[in-house]
Amino acid sequence: MISSEKIREKIGSAGIKATLQRVLTYEALLLLDHPTAEQVHDCLTKQHPSISLATVYKTLDLFVKSGLIDRVETAQGIKRYDYNTKKHNHIYCSNTNEIIDYFDHDLNQLIEEYFKNKKIENLTIEDIKLQIKGNKTDPKRKITIK
Repeated sequence: MISSEKIREKIGSAGIKATLQRVLTYEALLLLDHPTAEQVHDCLTKQHPSISLATVYKTLDLFVKSGLIDRVETAQGIKRYDYNTKKHNHIYCSNTNEIIDYFDHDLNQLIEEYFKNKKIENLTIEDIKLQIKGNKTDPKRKITIK
């Protein structure tokens, strides 16, 4: 777990004032796995009941706009949040609602080369994010990638 001071520095380096609510929200993101705003709020209100859901939404939106976190959408359009902003993709399991980070340098290179070779005019690609949708064959078992 990252210290509160490191979180303050990270938030500050994104050009955002590191208020207590913002630090607490980021800490909650670190504890949860691709949470919704409601899940972040539930986590926070256990120890800080005065933090409103509106504050959590505003903070998460601010974090996304500043590039501090990413927003990941499920197939049902539910917004979830990811503190990991390193280049990676996601596997979304429809039957368990899990979002799993998937790191594959070769796949990222292949996709980038594909679009580079297509010579798309009047578009500068800033980022490519792949989300693989599927179902766990055994919902109780963890997904393993070999």
